[in-house]
Amino acid sequence: MLGRRGAAGPSSTNAYGIRSMTWLVQPCLVNEPFSDPGLFIDFRFGRRALLFDLGDLTPLSPRQLLRVSHAFLSHAHMDHFSGFDRLLRVCLHRTVPLHLFGPAGFGDRVDYKLKAYTLNLLDEHACNFVITACDFNGEGFDRMCEFRAREGFRQHEVSPPRLPPGMLLDEDEFRVAGVVLDHGIPCLAFAFEEKLRVNVWSEGLKSLRLSVGPWLNEAKRAVRRGEPDNSEIVIRQDLSVPLGMLKQHVLRTARGQKIAYVVDAAYHDRNIDRIVALAGGADQLFIEAAFVDGDAEIAAQRKHLTARQAGDIAKRAGASRLVPFHFSARYRDQEDRLRSEAERAFRDKPASNLDGTDRSSLL
Repeated sequence: MLGRRGAAGPSSTNAYGIRSMTWLVQPCLVNEPFSDPGLFIDFRFGRRALLFDLGDLTPLSPRQLLRVSHAFLSHAHMDHFSGFDRLLRVCLHRTVPLHLFGPAGFGDRVDYKLKAYTLNLLDEHACNFVITACDFNGEGFDRMCEFRAREGFRQHEVSPPRLPPGMLLDEDEFRVAGVVLDHGIPCLAFAFEEKLRVNVWSEGLKSLRLSVGPWLNEAKRAVRRGEPDNSEIVIRQDLSVPLGMLKQHVLRTARGQKIAYVVDAAYHDRNIDRIVALAGGADQLFIEAAFVDGDAEIAAQRKHLTARQAGDIAKRAGASRLVPFHFSARYRDQEDRLRSEAERAFRDKPASNLDGTDRSSLL
């Protein structure tokens, strides 16, 4: 693993001797790069995780899968969707909903999966487990379906959420955006972006003689919304404090992390432009590098990227780190060649920060 030169890591110490804030999440590939693609994003604080693609999930423990609240499917090829069954089996008896997102027709594909099972043991006494499935078209949702265990997972149409164009999920601390790429069929690519990080400085709380409470969450939301410093934050019924005072003494901010995930895409201008726009400035870009450059014609026929093309796209996007994966099994004895071709393209005329620091690195 090559670290970014001249940049502090997720929990490093800065020039002033102050330890920086850790990232909200930790991303890792589910499998080794020649196996089914998939990305597991684990939240450092809170029992929660996200999944990108549902291929072979056996490397993930039941405890990890039980934390998954949302799963984002690029497309329904077997190596991206076969793990749905294991995820369902593990989560079947939990009460927290499972939210799924995929391309056009995805809700019906989930319905077909569920109908393949004999569900006579699921009735009104079953655990109230709910699955939602959204069809995403690149701009918004075409439809949303809901499946309830107590109803034998019978499909229901429900109203999808209204979000800004290109957005699949938008919460207080992060958002997930998506685009549709051409893989001969629609294939989704995703970007997880942590919003402005707002942490609490305990010494500052003590200096103002304030105690921890739910009001802190509202103060954090106010900072993220960009509310003026004279906004009053209610601490309790008889006490409120200006937001500006809290920002000065209690709240510490830092930019959020951006993680992009790209698989199964043809190398042409429209796809390149969409990937670059989606992954622009990503801290980590997980991108397929299926073929060596000498087999570019085969890659084009199968609408996949070569390692060199993946590196070139990562460079154009200004990504800080490149993580190539989803290698074709034909190169099992040439993994170093795939990584080398991606790295050379990524490091050619590397993008720079305004201070001239090299931002490029390869994982």
